[in-house]
Amino acid sequence: MTTVAPSAPTEGRAARRKAAQAAAKRSHGRARRRGGGGRRRGRPRSGGPVVVLSRAAGELFITVGLVMLLFVTYQLWYTNVLAGRAADGAAGSLRQTWEHPPPDAAAAPPVAAFEPGQGFAMLHIPKLDLKVPVAEGISKAKVLDRGMVGHYGEGALKTAMPADKQGNFAVAGHRNTHGEPFRYINRLVPGDTIVVETRDAYYTYAMASALPQTSPANVSVIKPVPEGSGFTGPGRYITLTTCTPEFTSTYRMIVWGRMIEERPRSQGAPPALTSP
Repeated sequence: MTTVAPSAPTEGRAARRKAAQAAAKRSHGRARRRGGGGRRRGRPRSGGPVVVLSRAAGELFITVGLVMLLFVTYQLWYTNVLAGRAADGAAGSLRQTWEHPPPDAAAAPPVAAFEPGQGFAMLHIPKLDLKVPVAEGISKAKVLDRGMVGHYGEGALKTAMPADKQGNFAVAGHRNTHGEPFRYINRLVPGDTIVVETRDAYYTYAMASALPQTSPANVSVIKPVPEGSGFTGPGRYITLTTCTPEFTSTYRMIVWGRMIEERPRSQGAPPALTSP
């Protein structure tokens, strides 16, 4: 009798195939994970001292730029706003005092001297549409930076007052920032009028000459007979001084004028201020 050996059970073979497939999947997964980890370890780092320093430097430059921009804005714009308010307040106070004087003011003599920083007049330059208070002294803090024009009235720089029968009424003003009242005085030409208004009178001057540039140390330009003005003898003069070139204080620009009319306030404003 021929005999046949019994075959392996079907269920055993299927189980072995499943086990082999599961082992292959596990092995493939471990290989992928090992490969992925290697790639991550091989990537270049995004940090490092050089990168950190570069970022810090960039942020510093941006901050410095913003600070500088704010400072320029403050200097070129906001100082004018502040000075304009201060000058308007000073002008309003002068007007109030002149229009509503104390009862005994009419009998009081003209004031010959004022305290430093005290406003006492209004300067008008019709061509430039300029109306600005004049205060005693040329202090930046008390006068010039508050948008006013300052009278050279102290020490060796003391100059005449408009009411004086002889002398040179010299004033200074900013050309840029802080109200910049004298920004465009370079546009004046001979014959243009300059009017100084005080409690008692109007003093009208005609622009006569100018000095485009001179040293800040050249005080001869505000002498009673200012040097370089073309005036040859005593008279009643006005001198306007300001910095030049624009946005610097390296030199001074000078404008001179000669008085052509003195008019009491009781007679009203002069034609220079009323003519269209």
